[in-house]
Parts: sequence; structure tokens; C-alpha cells
Amino acid sequence: MVRYHNFDVVFAEIPGETTLAINITNCPNRCPGCHSPHLQADAGQVLDDAELRALLARYGRSVTCVCFMGGDAAPAQIARLSGVVRQEFPALRTGWYSGRSELPAGIAPQAFDYIKLGGWVEELGPLTSPTTNQRLYKIGPDGGMEDITGRFRRKP
Repeated sequence: MVRYHNFDVVFAEIPGETTLAINITNCPNRCPGCHSPHLQADAGQVLDDAELRALLARYGRSVTCVCFMGGDAAPAQIARLSGVVRQEFPALRTGWYSGRSELPAGIAPQAFDYIKLGGWVEELGPLTSPTTNQRLYKIGPDGGMEDITGRFRRKP
């Protein structure tokens, strides 16, 4: 079962998108220096199809993308929820922020429009840092993963 702590409409998580970012709990990664340790607990509101539909009924016209922030404890369920968004709200794009270094076995990249991979490593910095280990990919229709991490950095 997938649960979430909270959500927000954000502009920085996916470049060029107005994103409904849903903070998923029960994170198994335990990254040293984690900036959201409260998301490690298996707590919060259940994020099932009905709850997702309710969020999108409320915010779907205000956003262009839905991003699941976490969900590494249940990647197949996150991919399935992305499918719900795509089927019922086809104008919206979907994203997944995973703390894993690789896409889990059995998860097709094309289940999402964007995927962020890489755990938090404080000394390497966030996606805006040129030294980050994290990568954001735009997913093509064939499942190709284009690294678009550079879009987070300001050009001189």
C-alpha cells in the first residue's frame, strides 16, 4: 500500500512543468543526510486510485505534470498509479523521483514521462549542482532515457 505525507504544486522539480508533487512515505533508502527523514516512516494518507483521482479533480487543471516523490518501497504500485493518471487525465505528464541508482527490474521507463534516479549524497549536491550523482531523464515513447539534468543549471 502506498501512502503519502503531503503534496504541493511546484515549479522546480520537472523543468518546464507545473507539477503536482506528491511526497510518498515509507522510503527504504535511508540516505545519509536525508533532507526529508519524516518520509521514511510508513505513515500518512493512503494513495489509492480514488485518492489520486480526488487530488487530480482538485488540482488537475492547475498542473501539467504529476510527480511521485519517492515510492521506492513499491515501484510497481507507483508505475500503476502513473498509468491511472495517463488513462484518466491524458493531458498530464507523469514523473517519478526515485532514490535508486537504477530503474528497478520490471519497471518500464515508458510508464512515466520523467524519471529521476540517484540517492541523496550531500557532498555531491542536488540536481542543480554540476557534481550531483542524481539524473533526471525525459522518457521517449520507445523507453529511451534522455538525460535532461543540465536543464537545472543556470547558463552563464
